[in-house]
Amino acid sequence: MDDGLPASELPVVPSTGRLPVTVVIPTRNEERALPATLGTLGAFAEVVVFDSHSTDGTERIARAWGARFHQRVFDNFADHKNWALDNLEFRTDWVLLLDADERIGPDLLAEIAAILHGDRPEVAFAIPRRNVVDGVFLRRAGMYPDYQIRLIRRGRARYERRLVHEHMLADGPVGFLASPLLHEDGKGIRRYLERHVAYAEMEAVEAFIDLHRPAADHGACALPGPMARRRRLKHWSYRHLPLRFLWVFAYVYVARLGLLMGRTGLKYCLLRAFYEFKVDLFLAELRNGASPVAQAYRDLILERLGRCPPDWERR
Repeated sequence: MDDGLPASELPVVPSTGRLPVTVVIPTRNEERALPATLGTLGAFAEVVVFDSHSTDGTERIARAWGARFHQRVFDNFADHKNWALDNLEFRTDWVLLLDADERIGPDLLAEIAAILHGDRPEVAFAIPRRNVVDGVFLRRAGMYPDYQIRLIRRGRARYERRLVHEHMLADGPVGFLASPLLHEDGKGIRRYLERHVAYAEMEAVEAFIDLHRPAADHGACALPGPMARRRRLKHWSYRHLPLRFLWVFAYVYVARLGLLMGRTGLKYCLLRAFYEFKVDLFLAELRNGASPVAQAYRDLILERLGRCPPDWERR
């Protein structure tokens, strides 16, 4: 479902007091989180809720808050969001992408306003995320600043081709903001675990593809600063670390001081290690070309590599 109007026929949004930014929020059954997020976006010219055919009250809530509403069948994170950037009608030069459980605080709003009223050369801006678990700000364990490119000039950036944990690539200078997005996932542990099983499977597929490419060909060189360092470290760990999940736990809990966040820090670091363990389980299964996960992603892997992986040929 869409509003069905080209940009030239859309009603004009009053400019007084509004920042010339279109906010795009991908959703799937986000009726609980969406109102709090929409409530922080009144200063922006327009909000588009880009939905993956929710079965709850997401559409009703979006329209009640005055947002445009568009639906598309979800395929993967990068292609889904790139489709939105390529096909949704925008009447502003700037686009801000938010998750349904992320909120804009007054400091970030003021910083964005200052950028828009200045003459900056950047075509995109990375925004730190203030991640909250069980009411506790995850200041340690490598979870802050957690930069994500979210504010972009229309047509100057798009997501890299990855199934999950995709980053946005810009065709010009990237700036870094100081004020964070507020991110709190209140969906509960069951939803978290279910979601991260799917993420781990997709992460394993990306790791499998990267492991069958030259060591430097994993996309990190195209990413800015801290995002490139994290990608290189992760790629190195797949190639060189046995029992990777144990090293990850030691890194986030001890080296990155997750232990200073008490029980919440321990919980997060254990869940992070468990996630990496699941990635490694899927990665081991992918080495067997006849396995269910290899068969599920066979066409994508062959297309991305341009050849059959040696692991599959040996079996």
